[in-house]
Amino acid sequence: MLKRRTFWIIAVVVLLAAGLLLAKRKSQGTTAAANATTAATVSASTAVQVLEFLPADITEVKTAEVRKLLVLSGALRAVNQAAVKAKVAGDITEVLVREGEAVQAGQILVKMDSSDYLARQEQARGALAAAQGQLEIARTARDNNRALLDKSFISKNAYDNTNNQYAIAVANVDSAKGALAVAQKALADTVIRAPINGMVSSRMVQPGEKISPDNRLLDVVDLRVLEMEAPVPTQDIASIRIGQAVQLKIEGVTAAVEGKVVRINPSTTAGSRSIMAYVQVANPDTVLRAGMFGEAQLVVDKKSDVLTVPDTAIQYEAEQAFVYAIENNVLQQKPVKLGLRGDSKGQTVVEITAGLTPDARIVKANLGRLRAGVAVKLITATGKV
Repeated sequence: MLKRRTFWIIAVVVLLAAGLLLAKRKSQGTTAAANATTAATVSASTAVQVLEFLPADITEVKTAEVRKLLVLSGALRAVNQAAVKAKVAGDITEVLVREGEAVQAGQILVKMDSSDYLARQEQARGALAAAQGQLEIARTARDNNRALLDKSFISKNAYDNTNNQYAIAVANVDSAKGALAVAQKALADTVIRAPINGMVSSRMVQPGEKISPDNRLLDVVDLRVLEMEAPVPTQDIASIRIGQAVQLKIEGVTAAVEGKVVRINPSTTAGSRSIMAYVQVANPDTVLRAGMFGEAQLVVDKKSDVLTVPDTAIQYEAEQAFVYAIENNVLQQKPVKLGLRGDSKGQTVVEITAGLTPDARIVKANLGRLRAGVAVKLITATGKV
């Protein structure tokens, strides 16, 4: 019994000792972790901050020409175009052209069955011959009666009757001539010719079809001169004038195309409140085609040899514009005054009238708000410089 009690006392003492040792080690670990965190915080707070930029993020302030552009857009169309229509009814016997073929003014495009119109012409010619025969008879009778009247062999009334018959015969001849001209014109209209030089853009008829007058058969366009109809906002209409030079970028054409403003509509377009301007483009090689979409750039204002920065470099604090400049490898926030905003060699730039000097280095990309006074380093492919 005594040995058992001694065993339990020894076990309790061992357990208490183990618990005290474990608690001490845990306390020491927590203190060490806290001390390490404090040391890291102090180290971070005392480290020198450095902003790193890629060379593509930095640019130098340069003098350049700034152009304020008014951008218009629209589709090209031929200035000279013609719808070829039937003038008489009949059956189509031949269509001599297809889409894309070049034609000359007066060239035969379509032929119709002319047998009916040829018969009408011959009928009209016969009627004219009969009328002319009646005219000769009336003329002879009038002349004879005039001689008889001079000798008092007939009355004045008898002579007037023959003279009236002569006048009627003259009118009948004139009418027959008109009918013959109409028949000849109808016969000629069975052969349909190109009204202008150009190219066939569409064909709506096939041989064997029966057509009526005013049926649309073909479309012919002259591509040597094109124009673009472009809507201009009313607030910008004062910026354009007739004869103004225009640069066009045509969809599918790499090189810029020169044009000029040739007309300005005197009234606004209903609904859009815009005003149509017409830009004409010479196209002697017929490289451009009707229907191509184009974008026209009109220079409405221009300044040369002014300080410029990319539009993306400008930031604002309240209403004050500023840029981030790098001076002595330190980032600085520089307030600037802005001038003309526009295009320079295809890039959107802003004129700087005050706040920067030529060759100043600035951050050209909008990277958000940065901390002024921080050291700056550039990163290259090989490392930091």
